[in-house]
Amino acid sequence: MVDSSSIEVNRRARRAKTDRLDLAGLLRSLTRYLHGEDHVWHVVRVPSETEEDARHLHRWRETLQQERTRMINRLRGLLTTQGVDLPVRADFLERVATVQRWDGTPLPPGLTQRLRAVWAQLTSLTRQLAEVDAARAALPADPATTTGRWVIRLATLRGIGSIGAWSLTTEIFGWRQIRNGRELGALVGLVPAPYQSGETSHDQGITRAGNRHVRRLVVQLAWSWLRYQPTSALSRWYRTRFDRGKRLRRIGIVALARKLVIAWWRYGDTGIVPEGAVLKA
Repeated sequence: MVDSSSIEVNRRARRAKTDRLDLAGLLRSLTRYLHGEDHVWHVVRVPSETEEDARHLHRWRETLQQERTRMINRLRGLLTTQGVDLPVRADFLERVATVQRWDGTPLPPGLTQRLRAVWAQLTSLTRQLAEVDAARAALPADPATTTGRWVIRLATLRGIGSIGAWSLTTEIFGWRQIRNGRELGALVGLVPAPYQSGETSHDQGITRAGNRHVRRLVVQLAWSWLRYQPTSALSRWYRTRFDRGKRLRRIGIVALARKLVIAWWRYGDTGIVPEGAVLKA
């Protein structure tokens, strides 16, 4: 199988396209690849059915968490339009029934009805999230399997919990054959994308071309690493270079995330503990 986006085409506005021309293009690219041009095509490692199925539980939890956050923000946004600020807690509906606006009048009935509907959705999502967490907590980490070994080893690092260990393992570490840190950074999408043409040269930021689930997770774990591993070498490097303003800290956390995911891969693959990192008791 060949991804259609990896086939070179003529960039004219109206180009000829037939099955015969597509086949000729495929054969030319295949000939170049077989003669040693490794950058013409990149072979994709396709996960097995079992490896792909292991992702669903953790991705479903991620989806539920995002939907739950969206519902909470919607409740707060609807109340903000009336100048009301209420914490989203278990007694939310009781407080909505008694809350008053700035002029002493109650909330409009249409808004109240919508708040009750959104609250019902939030309650359902919270219940589903608890069920998924219970199923995830019951997953066995068998040290006799590759997945189990990675989960057990990553979970021994302070700053990485069970959710992070399982997600990193099922997404990349447990089944992918990673050759070096540069390949891992590109896989996650945390490598720079430079732009240079003539005298114009600037940095376009990270590529964001990799696994978005892992990229989002490692950035969150990078903040956790700064909290629970403050004496590690990477935490000290981050504070020395980027702890000078909110914007610079947000830029630096991406660089820290890239360094951390490479350090975690080396730790899980070879057992080399990141410099200055503390293991759990």
